[in-house]
Amino acid sequence: MSADLVFTGGPVLTSGGRAAFAAVRGDRISAVGDGPAPHIGPRTEVVDLRGRLLLPGFQDAHIHAVGGGVELGKCDLTGATSVASCLDAVAAYARENPRLEWLTGSGWSMDTFAGGLPHRRLLDAVVADRPVVLVNRDHHGAWLNSAALLRAGITANTPDPPDGRVERDAEGPTGVLQEGAMDLVTRLLPPVTEADELAGLLRAQRLLHSLGVTAWQDALLGAYGGMPDPSRAYATAAERGLLSARVTGALWWDRDRGAEQLPDLLERRESLRRSGFRAETVKIMLDGVAENHTAAMLGPYCGTGHSGLSFVDATALREYVTLLDAHGFQVHFHALGDRAVRDALDAVEAARAANGPGRRHHLAHLQVVHPDDVPRFARLGATATIQPLWAVHEPQMDELTIPFLGTERAAWQYPFGALLRAGAALAAGSDWPVSSPDPLQGIHVAVNRVPYGEDVPAFLPDQRIGLAEAITAYTAGSAYVNHLDDTGTIRPGHRADLVVLDRDPFASPEHEIGAAKVALTFTGGRCVHEP
Repeated sequence: MSADLVFTGGPVLTSGGRAAFAAVRGDRISAVGDGPAPHIGPRTEVVDLRGRLLLPGFQDAHIHAVGGGVELGKCDLTGATSVASCLDAVAAYARENPRLEWLTGSGWSMDTFAGGLPHRRLLDAVVADRPVVLVNRDHHGAWLNSAALLRAGITANTPDPPDGRVERDAEGPTGVLQEGAMDLVTRLLPPVTEADELAGLLRAQRLLHSLGVTAWQDALLGAYGGMPDPSRAYATAAERGLLSARVTGALWWDRDRGAEQLPDLLERRESLRRSGFRAETVKIMLDGVAENHTAAMLGPYCGTGHSGLSFVDATALREYVTLLDAHGFQVHFHALGDRAVRDALDAVEAARAANGPGRRHHLAHLQVVHPDDVPRFARLGATATIQPLWAVHEPQMDELTIPFLGTERAAWQYPFGALLRAGAALAAGSDWPVSSPDPLQGIHVAVNRVPYGEDVPAFLPDQRIGLAEAITAYTAGSAYVNHLDDTGTIRPGHRADLVVLDRDPFASPEHEIGAAKVALTFTGGRCVHEP
């Protein structure tokens, strides 16, 4: 039988090397090899690669697609690189939306402001009559004006919540809320409607397909930090047949509750399954981020007497993960500091001892990993889910992070190479909208440890990985943690989720990887992106 679709005239990247063609029949790859002629019939569509690379569709193992899509329609500070440009963007958004009661947005970077902390007075100067709430790019802090503080009732006497901090100076709250303190104001924001969520999901899907992403794991099905709960959007999209991507979701573990929430998680998993959406993962957020000293460290931050926040007690965590594992849940850990990483690995070890292997637990972020814990990933079968774009010299890293980590711990950051050499399986994700969802930019950094197009020193160059290994993390590695076992590689019988690049990056110098773009994206043999 002839194929419906044949790719030929360029290299086809397979798990075993390269082939000269790939054929697709229906939604599956039907043949891969050196001679396409027997698979081409009168109705076969032939795609001439013209020397360009065909590879499996990229998969994002840690992303917030609905939240990112919704935020694209709000005050977007992602491109603002100075205090003035941030304030100009806020003022413009306020002028363009005179009827909005609350002005909300995201994307500001801590390195734009002295000490990483903007002040309410800056916002008051451009918007004083309406409350403004702006989440930073990592979504672990929010910047408020005085009107928002007043609405939320936040004063000098407001106590810090157990999982967060209200930044203060001699005059009282400065306007920055860290971690769980954001809930003091986000609970007051107008709810994101179901229509907003669905529109955000579809907006995100179009963007991700344009970047070659054909599948992802949404890392937070629940409400946190002002981001919408995407569960309804995914259920609706699945029921209406609107998802062209393959998506799985991670149900949010409420860190204010314990094992008593298990029945709720089981019910949500089954309810979403009935709608046609898979949510067989639970996301447990163990700590915050290093820049605001909320990442959980084994020792204190330099110049301070504290070592960050652990949102879940380590002993209780072992109990929870063992229980979730026994009920068939994969656990997706947010583990950024070395104490959080160790706590997560200890919990995986306890679950394996009680229940045996098999749940494909994975740890995301992994900014600081103690060298003693690097070999434990392979031994425990825990996947390291990396966010490569963060492993670079940039002002936030050089001015805020390294000084408080100290020389020794700073050298333990983002140890992609060490993990790979120790036999760990790597998956990859973007954490969008925290950082760009473009896999090719992430691959460039994983290989070079330098942002594409920037003339800066490589960040811990011994932790580079090869181009093939980086692509595997973004394809087969993420497919593994997404439980999409018939995707992630180009082989007969697998789903025809495919990407055509505009070049073959293996044929160019490594410092040009980031120049590559996506030319075509297919899911199930159907073209979902063509410029």
